[in-house]
Amino acid sequence: MQLMHYPYALDATQSADVVRELADRQEITDALHRFALGRDVKDRDLFRSAFTPDAAFDFRPVGARIGLEFPLMRGVDMIEAYVLNPDVDLTTSHAVTNCRARITGDEAGLTALVEAQHLPGADHSRHLLLKNLYDVELVRDGRRWLMRRVRVDNLWYTGDPQVILGR
Repeated sequence: MQLMHYPYALDATQSADVVRELADRQEITDALHRFALGRDVKDRDLFRSAFTPDAAFDFRPVGARIGLEFPLMRGVDMIEAYVLNPDVDLTTSHAVTNCRARITGDEAGLTALVEAQHLPGADHSRHLLLKNLYDVELVRDGRRWLMRRVRVDNLWYTGDPQVILGR
């Protein structure tokens, strides 16, 4: 994963451009927040609103770190079916922090730290807590931004990896 190292928070220098860039940066991070909150409250519409129809979601690096296998998810339908699987009863909470965005026209990159707590829906005595590094490619869709590619790496975890599978 390539981290973004830029010396300045904003590229724009003129007032109107600064406002436009700030709005874009907010909308870029909002895409990741829509994904996270949609997952946590099981809101399929909010969850789907974060992705392009042909999005790719790569959770395989996390799986390799915690000893599980996950498929490369392609398309928002597959991503939704896998992440919001109604047969896997999980209570989750995601905290998105340390967002860093880079905008190039109608495309953007985002890196962020996401802490994800997973608990079996019926038994909160077990857990899986993940600290993940998200690498996201986004595209502009009018005034909002959509995630086209998401790659998730794990920095550390604690708990039982089987929890994420509903076991």
